[in-house]
Amino acid sequence: MSKLDEKLKRCLKEGEHGIKHKGLRKIKPNKEISINHLKKADHNYKAMIFFYKNGFSDWSASAAFYTLYHCLLGILAKNGYESRNQSCTFALIENLILTGKVKEISSDDLKDVFDSNAESNLESDKILDVREDMQYSAETILKDEAYTKLKEKTTFLFNKLRLELQRD
Repeated sequence: MSKLDEKLKRCLKEGEHGIKHKGLRKIKPNKEISINHLKKADHNYKAMIFFYKNGFSDWSASAAFYTLYHCLLGILAKNGYESRNQSCTFALIENLILTGKVKEISSDDLKDVFDSNAESNLESDKILDVREDMQYSAETILKDEAYTKLKEKTTFLFNKLRLELQRD
């Protein structure tokens, strides 16, 4: 059994425990939930821009991450899953990519958001790392260059994920 398969098995086991589980749960595929996650993603994307323009650029990093994360949650709902754990979400999306059920994004695209094999460091431009750096540090300003890179990457991935969510 591969590491990914082991991770998914653990996540599904964790999803068996109560309404507020901490893993993955198999559900009936739900297009309405999927569409609502896309709407939330769009809301977060607009917030990313708003925060930057209004002097809260540190919050832009969180909004960028959650733009993409809500798209991923939408893809899970579309494929019949619910997640309450980020690493489980990423593992299942990776599996859906590898099995051809998700076609618009690649494993490399996913690694621009989150890479479980990479060591996090302050110089990383992974979207999750930028969010964590801004969230857990005392910094209140995301530098213009870092914001521009974050926005470009988020826009590129958001467009691809939106296509995946709209695909039948």
